[in-house]
Amino acid sequence: MPDSVRYKMFINGIWQDASDGKRFDSINPATEQPWCSIPESTEDDINRAVESAHAAFTSGPWARLTPTERGKYLRRLAELLDEKSEHLGRIETIDTGKMLKETRWQAKYIAEFFHFYAGCADKVSGQTLPIDKPDMITLTLREPLGVIAAVVPWNSQLFLVAVKIGPALAAGNTVVLKASEHASAAMLEFGKLVEEAGFPEGVVNIVTGHADPCGRMLTSHPLVQRISFTGGTTAARHVVRNSAENFAQVSLELGGKSPFIVFDDANIESAVNGSIAGIFGASGQSCVAGSRLYLHNSIADEFLDKMLQQAQTIKLGDPLDDATQMGPLATYAQIEHIERQVEMAKAEGGTILTGGHRGDTPATGWYYPPTIIACPRQDLTIVGTELFGPVLSVLRFNDEDEVLQLANDSQFGLAAGVFTRDGARSLRMTKALRAGIVWVNTYRVVSPIAEFGGFKESGYGRESGMQAIYDYTRPKTAWLNISDAPLTNPFVMR
Repeated sequence: MPDSVRYKMFINGIWQDASDGKRFDSINPATEQPWCSIPESTEDDINRAVESAHAAFTSGPWARLTPTERGKYLRRLAELLDEKSEHLGRIETIDTGKMLKETRWQAKYIAEFFHFYAGCADKVSGQTLPIDKPDMITLTLREPLGVIAAVVPWNSQLFLVAVKIGPALAAGNTVVLKASEHASAAMLEFGKLVEEAGFPEGVVNIVTGHADPCGRMLTSHPLVQRISFTGGTTAARHVVRNSAENFAQVSLELGGKSPFIVFDDANIESAVNGSIAGIFGASGQSCVAGSRLYLHNSIADEFLDKMLQQAQTIKLGDPLDDATQMGPLATYAQIEHIERQVEMAKAEGGTILTGGHRGDTPATGWYYPPTIIACPRQDLTIVGTELFGPVLSVLRFNDEDEVLQLANDSQFGLAAGVFTRDGARSLRMTKALRAGIVWVNTYRVVSPIAEFGGFKESGYGRESGMQAIYDYTRPKTAWLNISDAPLTNPFVMR
């Protein structure tokens, strides 16, 4: 890997710099050193990207392809993702600090998402309606929307790209993809595979830059028909306001503060492993992180003893080393946010059971240790605040009604985990929890077949699954009069 890589944006099938030549550095969070240079797009760059996507949608060869032919492009892209997973994973790890053993696995697995949507491309259908009018055949057609603005954060980039542009392209749309300013390299490497797969010019465009002007211009552009945004609630509010300029459809996948509930009849070993994966996997930098742990009083001490033994032996280090178990955080701002919240938790009565300071972390790199905080009350600020890091808040409960109230007492509603051997209870909890995803006796599992999305301030709309393709289409109703008789005089009512 060269010490410094100069990336370009991908617009209308051409790799190019920003129109004014401006660039910014991307920092390797494990070394704290710049490792690549990224174009800082201008309003003109964004306009060209959207206009090229619009031209590809309206008059390019993509517009004339059959759904089956579109599926072949997606299938080729899936094959390339599978072949290049090691390289893509390595780039993402260097850029974000996420573990290589996770990024290369994820890059390989998202090939399945593109295979799934390749197969779905020619399965989108309308309906023939049993209309209440004689001599009429009435049917609906599903047509693509047009230009899709897909805004992706730095964490789980390749997965989030797959669940956005997979169904969008399968439905016949074109895409302008905005990479995160914190880590753009993996998205630009993905663009090389789009080019290699042979997609026509303008079908997929990848732009880089900051929220203003890049994100603002993209999400308010008059030619954009749908915005698919993943990120934080603050940025999402700007996106929704921007969409007032173009009346684009909007789907939002936002933050989470997911409850992880362990009942007294749970398999403790399984639940401990699930909780460890849910909060310390990806260094806690996951929107579905199980960051609120609720333990039944009768098993809480046993559970915490086992969990602390594991958490205190997690090996922090170079994310490129397969022996490492937890890498750095992606930005220094996350560490500063976490440190403020942990100090506040202590002041409000929380007890640090492990971690809580950076003293034992590697000297170089944005590392924060696995941290577990016993919280005596639900109203501690840290219990309701998304940290996006390896910090777990632990509370205790006595019965099902109590924990359900606690779990639902959140502005977020993305995911939840329930560990119990009681089948009826698992169904009751699944139904009553206000979350878009509920995992029972497992956690952090995804599939191209299953829909993904949240309630409340975790956003609206769904990604993945067959329904996602329909979300990237609009229905058109066609009325066909099959009678040979002339239409009646419109001024004579019968």
